[in-house]
Amino acid sequence: MSTVIDQRLVTLDEPIGADKAAVIRALADAVVAAGRATDAEALFTDAWAREEKDSTGVPGGIAIPHAKSDAVTVPTLAAARLPEGVDFGSFDGPADLVFLIAVPTASTQDHLAVLSTLARSLIDEDFVAALRSAPDVPAFVALVEGALEPKEEPAAAPAAAAPASTAPDHAPVLIAVTACPTGIAHTYMAADALAAAAKKAGVEMHVETQGSSGSTPLAPDVIARADAVVFAVDVDVRDKSRFAGKPVVQGPVKRGIDHPAEMIDEAVAAIGDPSAPRVTGDAAATTTAAAANEHFGQKVKRVLLTGVSYMIPFVAGGGLLIALGFLFGGYDITATAGEIVTTNSLFNLPEGGFLLYLGAVFFQIGAISMGFLVPALAGYIAYAIADRPGIAPGFVAGSVAGLMGAGFIGGLVGGLLAGWVALMFARLDVPRWLRGLMPVVIIPLVASIVASGLMIVVLGGPIAALSTALNDWLAGLSGAAAVVLGLILGAMMGFDLGGPVNKVAYSFAVAGLGAATLENQAPLMVMAAVMAAGMVPPLAMALATVLDRKLFTPVERENGKAAWLLGAAFISEGAIPFAAADLFRVIPAMILGGAVAGAICMGMGVTSQAPHGGIFVFFAIGNLLWFVLAIVAGSVVGALVVIALKRWAHRRTIREEVAEGEPSIVAA
Repeated sequence: MSTVIDQRLVTLDEPIGADKAAVIRALADAVVAAGRATDAEALFTDAWAREEKDSTGVPGGIAIPHAKSDAVTVPTLAAARLPEGVDFGSFDGPADLVFLIAVPTASTQDHLAVLSTLARSLIDEDFVAALRSAPDVPAFVALVEGALEPKEEPAAAPAAAAPASTAPDHAPVLIAVTACPTGIAHTYMAADALAAAAKKAGVEMHVETQGSSGSTPLAPDVIARADAVVFAVDVDVRDKSRFAGKPVVQGPVKRGIDHPAEMIDEAVAAIGDPSAPRVTGDAAATTTAAAANEHFGQKVKRVLLTGVSYMIPFVAGGGLLIALGFLFGGYDITATAGEIVTTNSLFNLPEGGFLLYLGAVFFQIGAISMGFLVPALAGYIAYAIADRPGIAPGFVAGSVAGLMGAGFIGGLVGGLLAGWVALMFARLDVPRWLRGLMPVVIIPLVASIVASGLMIVVLGGPIAALSTALNDWLAGLSGAAAVVLGLILGAMMGFDLGGPVNKVAYSFAVAGLGAATLENQAPLMVMAAVMAAGMVPPLAMALATVLDRKLFTPVERENGKAAWLLGAAFISEGAIPFAAADLFRVIPAMILGGAVAGAICMGMGVTSQAPHGGIFVFFAIGNLLWFVLAIVAGSVVGALVVIALKRWAHRRTIREEVAEGEPSIVAA
């Protein structure tokens, strides 16, 4: 197992970078130089993507950047002992010991377990001290190899009894689950940190690590004895229903590493607190716990965007299939598709031949997929509120909204109602014998009756009238009104490049697709305007790096090359690196470019039956030439504006600000 590291992969007391990006890049270069990876840039990109999700600095002056990458050929550990610490985001200061864990995307569990062993060893203060005092590279490697040797796991033993003030009858018994996105390092470090903190507190602790190297579920009898649960996770906990009824404390896996004692104290305090969040039925009140600090508006935004994100695959597949149906079967296929599909087959083709039959099949499947738009929206809004018990009543309420003609607005309302009712019932403290029935029978039954009943009896009619009015307004848009709407939506798409404002515009467009008909193309026009505007920012920045290379750093010029493809695929986030480096000059340019593209699309009646895909779904675009021209125009405007701002709107230096007596961000 010592083959994961050798002396070529270790650097001691030499500066290899002034910031964490430079350090990670240098270690990636070392991995490639040692013949254990094929592409240093690809490895760096994968490791940096993990770093951007959550910093990898941990207490004690240590950082463990890590990644699974297709560029890696052999599971590898590269290390550096830095002469001066570099900030990796740990709360206790910079890191002088940095370990890059690089594994192939398809690694075996054995190799992942070995690398995870190192992460756990770094909790040991004596081991870390030995690494810092190692006289040379061979000694450093020998220490690491020793830590990687397999060791027998000691049998779990209850901790010493807790003080009487904590629990009257027995020491508190806690169970914990730790998990991070890659499941290599943080998962296991959090587990060990929580176990160590529990031991110091006199608490019995049992931890389940849900990592890449496998997971051994906690024994049912251990779960039954537990007084509370700690979730230190960045991803969903597998099989949460095992912990039904337990008080729960939840936080990111990094908190389990940095502040394990606080999580233990909170879990012990929750044992006797009747108002503490609990894992209820098949769902966890972890949604409540994780979102405890959210404002009301943030909670609403989160649940609505969850519904939209789960709805998009139905819309994307359905919209593209309908477009293919029109391509092969013509626009008259809407009236005949059902009959053609049910009365014909490959061995009994209709009068129009194979292409007509193929078009009917595509259209019918697409129409069925689009029919799930409102139920899926409502179902997953309810899921975001109440977890799995909310899905069934949410889908039912969404279907009722469709029955009543309430459209996507009805789906929003029905999903919120179903989720809220399901959550209220999930929070009830019911006898243990009834808990198993709550998520699968009682909650779906009651929430469906309440939410769908209100939609039929009270809310369906008024919401249907509102939806009809909205659709009529969109259908009546023409001329200047359509251009203004496109301009506003385009500006929103460029405002924050995938952020909340961008998502509001995109969600509005996607949610309206279900109301589109051959007679009412307005929702398809809105979708085209939003997609074109969202393609502009990456393309504009890519164009700007070509038109005036001297205004951009070498890294930005490299990002510009990738931005061509990202923009063509409608991935607005491709412009984020440019905006992050120069927010006050890039964002105004992107707003203007997006507004131009959106206005042209709406003004020229461009349509899109696909909610995503950019130029690669060209067959789903109506008036394709104007779609392309709108994107080109918006990209040119965005590129020229950002170049002009970079040339003539300069940042003030600190010396200029001090001389004038007041700082400012940008001066034209």
